[in-house]
Amino acid sequence: MEALAKLNNVPTSPRKMRLVADLVRGKRVGLALSILKFTPNHGAARLEKLLLSAVANWQAKNPDAKLEEADLFIKTVMVDEGRMLKRLRPAPQGRGHRIRKRSNHVTLIVDSFDTQEVTADVVETNEKAN
Repeated sequence: MEALAKLNNVPTSPRKMRLVADLVRGKRVGLALSILKFTPNHGAARLEKLLLSAVANWQAKNPDAKLEEADLFIKTVMVDEGRMLKRLRPAPQGRGHRIRKRSNHVTLIVDSFDTQEVTADVVETNEKAN
């Protein structure tokens, strides 16, 4: 069972947020939280909060399951471009340079680690390799 969390209009450029998202994509939740806690990038704090929200959403969907036994991992992290604020900065000789203040939308999906699915994927990849 998977759970989804979204964060819209984060005032960070998508490129900078993707650098942080690539650090935690596919990792287990505990490891991802520790990576995000000690990453100095600006987007790490927002992504950490989003991950905690996704875990809370998973707990709300699965009230009978225990979080420790579920063995959650980050299934998908998507960073999309959000709206762009366009501003003008004064330039020499009466000109104006356009400043684009970028934002992004982050979608994070958390899923429980199911050993049966993983072993089936491993068997399929081994058969294709042979």
